[in-house]
Amino acid sequence: MAATVEGPELEAAAAAGDASEDSDAGSRALPFLGGNRLSLDLYPGGCQQLLHLCVQQPLQLLQVEFLRLSTHEDPQLLEATLAQLPQSLSCLRSLVLKGGQRRDTLGACLRGALTNLPAGLSGLAHLAHLDLSFNSLETLPACVLQMRGLGALLLSHNCLSELPEALGALPALTFLTVTHNRLQTLPPALGALSTLQRLDLSQNLLDTLPPEIGGLGSLLELNLASNRLQSLPASLVGLRSLRLLVLHSNLLASVPADLARLPLLTRLDLRDNQLRDLPPELLDAPFVRLQGNPLGEASPDAPSSPGRLGPSGSNLLLAPSSLSFPVTPRGCSVTLACGVRLQFPAGATATPITIRYRLLLPEPGLVPLGPHDALLSHVLELQPHGVAFQQDVGLWLLFTPPRARRCREVVVRTRNDNSWGDLETYLEEEAPQRLWAHCQAPHFSWFLVVSRPVSNACLVPPEGTLLCSSGHPGVKVIFPPGATEEPRRVSMQVVRMAGRELQALLGEPEAAVSPLLCLSQSGPPSFLRPVTVQLPLPSGITGLSLDRSRLHLLYWAPPAATWDDITAQVVLELTHLYARFQVTHFSWYWLWYTTKNCVGGLARKAWERLRLHRVNLIALQRRRDPEQVLLQCLPQNKVDATLRRLLERYRGPEPSDTVEMFEGEEFFAAFERGIDVDADRPDCVEGRICFVFYSHLKNVKEVYVTTTLDREAQAVRGQVSFYRGTVPVQVPEEAEAARQRKGADTLWMATLPIKLPRLRGSEGPRRGAGLSLAPLNLGDAETGFLTQSNLLSVAGRLGLDWPAVALHLGVSYREVQRIRHEFRDDLDEQIRHMLFSWAERQAGQPGAVGLLVQALEQSDRQDVAEEVRAVLELGRRKYQDGIRRTGLAPKDPALPGSSAPQPPEPAQA
Repeated sequence: MAATVEGPELEAAAAAGDASEDSDAGSRALPFLGGNRLSLDLYPGGCQQLLHLCVQQPLQLLQVEFLRLSTHEDPQLLEATLAQLPQSLSCLRSLVLKGGQRRDTLGACLRGALTNLPAGLSGLAHLAHLDLSFNSLETLPACVLQMRGLGALLLSHNCLSELPEALGALPALTFLTVTHNRLQTLPPALGALSTLQRLDLSQNLLDTLPPEIGGLGSLLELNLASNRLQSLPASLVGLRSLRLLVLHSNLLASVPADLARLPLLTRLDLRDNQLRDLPPELLDAPFVRLQGNPLGEASPDAPSSPGRLGPSGSNLLLAPSSLSFPVTPRGCSVTLACGVRLQFPAGATATPITIRYRLLLPEPGLVPLGPHDALLSHVLELQPHGVAFQQDVGLWLLFTPPRARRCREVVVRTRNDNSWGDLETYLEEEAPQRLWAHCQAPHFSWFLVVSRPVSNACLVPPEGTLLCSSGHPGVKVIFPPGATEEPRRVSMQVVRMAGRELQALLGEPEAAVSPLLCLSQSGPPSFLRPVTVQLPLPSGITGLSLDRSRLHLLYWAPPAATWDDITAQVVLELTHLYARFQVTHFSWYWLWYTTKNCVGGLARKAWERLRLHRVNLIALQRRRDPEQVLLQCLPQNKVDATLRRLLERYRGPEPSDTVEMFEGEEFFAAFERGIDVDADRPDCVEGRICFVFYSHLKNVKEVYVTTTLDREAQAVRGQVSFYRGTVPVQVPEEAEAARQRKGADTLWMATLPIKLPRLRGSEGPRRGAGLSLAPLNLGDAETGFLTQSNLLSVAGRLGLDWPAVALHLGVSYREVQRIRHEFRDDLDEQIRHMLFSWAERQAGQPGAVGLLVQALEQSDRQDVAEEVRAVLELGRRKYQDGIRRTGLAPKDPALPGSSAPQPPEPAQA
């Protein structure tokens, strides 16, 4: 709410900046007088200067509408000066009488000497903005209550213990902030402020709220953070205009359930309270923040019981630093910070069990995708693997739906034993562009959300059956009696190709194809009797008019590289609209109508075109830190919107030319011409950054780069190149790589320039150089360490964002101000001192690394958070490799620290 508190002051400053700058020679001689703005708060002797102007009465003084005056003055002189304002500055619209310009030895802002205001100030008929922050007011001056036109009143950092009832009579007040005072109660008349839009009462001693507060019908933002509230009045649900409600750091044990029904509410902050249970409407609401509450824990007064969950149906919300949670036979509902929900029904487990989870980045060895599948989520791993529950556990995975959904479906894919399968999945909408994929998990393993062509399946009995496609009714498979001795499961998927794409590929206007049919089965590879397959004839072709010599039935059996023309090996029965043929085993089938003779190679190219995505590659550098490079692979239709969002913080060259990539295709980025990757990362091989392209994921990495060249002499003009495939065992030299780009089968995709600007001599050595700090580690060997070097790297990335990170880490505002004052001439030292002093206090504390990652994310520094995660993952891998080499690795692959068994390669059909 800090930005909100300063809003009216900023508006006043902006209005002052837009005002007329006309002035005569006399006013130009006074640096604090410009147009209609008089700023005396930054100059010594401000009161004397103002009294002198009041005696001279220059013409410009009558035009002043905005006055700023420091209250670090002699109290009697200050009172005499303020008494002159109604006569000398009758047009005043904004009056700022603030302390805080001076600091104590610890760097904290000092309060001004103002304890009251002259009664005559009520005569400022045009005053709309009054700022009395950082003063020594113990009661609200009576003249303030007579200012009927007042729209904004700022009273932060005073000594107020109460507010007068008459405050409710200010008819134009829209903004009121009374933060960092000593308020214990609020007057009921506060609810009469019908025009009030923003109210900030944070950092006080309030333990109750008057019911009349529900009468603030125009209120948009209400901040009650850091008080002593134990309950809320039910009348809060009457704030129908409310958009922001901040209640963190109180003692709330419950909140009204109807808060979730406020029509305009977009954020409800309930962090760090005493909430043990919440109504489902609030627990499931996406705009509610609940970290730091004992949700799901038993009340301290309740009898002790196994685990830490409350009664059946209790809710548990896990913070990002939590990687496990207990489940008892009573069941519970669990919400993970990574966008996952679990519902354990009562009786799902016979004994208490600890569930562990990880959210893994997708990679080809872990993500089984069919040729036409698309990945929609990261990989969720739930442990212990293979545990059978007495009842199925409900699982919800959050994802962004794909734009093209015709003849496609979304499923949750999981691994059971050594094979992957798809679970019956239901979609539930959370927001217009956010959906939950809901399924019942019979066991714990790996889970991911996949978009695939609509699949139809059935169980074929010995008596025979009929299988039809739900998306293409003309596609059928007829199983005669005796085709199988034992029931077997068969499935079909149908993929359509647009005729114009085929015609452009072949250069033949009359070319056409049928839908592509994929058939798969369980059990023996062949059927005992031929199975009849029916496909629609290619679009625009009928059985009465076609030329049979141009009709081709193509067949593909993985892992063959080409399609085979089997027209001469089967009997094609043609009707007006369909072609029927018989087969004894299943694979891929496709009907083509073309004048071309060698169709197999063309079919392979057309099939690849169906699966290719047109993408662009971008490389941008952060404006405030050119050593931070953002690399991203974007589908062509997302490039413009993404660049519009990024170019406020990044700059760089135009995106690469369009290239084509398959879903799940690996590629890597290589920095060249004197630029190298600055940190050891798990996705970095021989200085190359590895990627896997997934069309519905972000495919973005932020990398810090360095150079061995002398940047004090000149700027470094390097580049980053993108290549297909994995990093080769023998990484070619830069000159050799440049020659390879010109080959016919080149793996090179694009090269984009990177420039590291010349360092000025005053910038000195790289951040952190020459430091002598005590050895320090956060975390542990199993979950990953952050060492002194890692923390220095994090410190070097924060820049001007460090105060926000510090406050989210729990560092007090007073401590931040002290650090700013103590190291006021050295930004890098401010950051290092804050981060290392916090880390020293966290030494040995569990969850410290998770708290750091969470603070970085909350400060909008996702780039640094991802770097910390990469360091932790690298440390975990090294630790696991070490215990495996020493023979200490656990045999159970489900245990933490042991490598997960690799899933098999995905089946092609």
